[in-house]
Amino acid sequence: MFQLNTYKKLRNYFFLFLYYSFATWLPSSYNPVLGRISNYIRIICCRRIFKFCGKVSTIDRMAYFGTGENIIIGDYSGIGANCVIPNNTVIGKYVLMAPEVHIIANNHNFSDIHRPMCFQGSPDTPFTTIIEDDCWIGVRVIMTPGRHIKKGSIIAAGAVLTKDFEEYSIVGGNPAKLIKKRK
Repeated sequence: MFQLNTYKKLRNYFFLFLYYSFATWLPSSYNPVLGRISNYIRIICCRRIFKFCGKVSTIDRMAYFGTGENIIIGDYSGIGANCVIPNNTVIGKYVLMAPEVHIIANNHNFSDIHRPMCFQGSPDTPFTTIIEDDCWIGVRVIMTPGRHIKKGSIIAAGAVLTKDFEEYSIVGGNPAKLIKKRK
């Protein structure tokens, strides 16, 4: 058992190194010449890094996900260029994620006004961000820690998501507000 766990960790570290040193620098997945092969190489790396990686459609260049060991991503979902995704993220099926989406991993504690915030640390329990099936997340969306994006939701470009909304919601703005329902 020990040897199997050691082998898995070494394999993960190898593909993590391969991803960050080589694959992330390859051309965009939408490049007409080398895009498909570049995307394929990034997906192969992520299948060996993530906790679960379904039949992913796109992992574009410069996507950052730390060690990625606890990320779950479902079938036919994609991660846009320059996205930042923390290790504790669950992405469902058929999720469209545009470039430069930032999911914040955690906050700082700030309750003690007599100590600088930088010395108060972070909450002990990590927040998990969940993006359910069939969601569309626009370019440059920022999500605060622990957001739960419900099934069929659309998050407009540039939105700052600070709270959760019902299924099939279209939200946008800073802070994000309900624009309308899809059904």
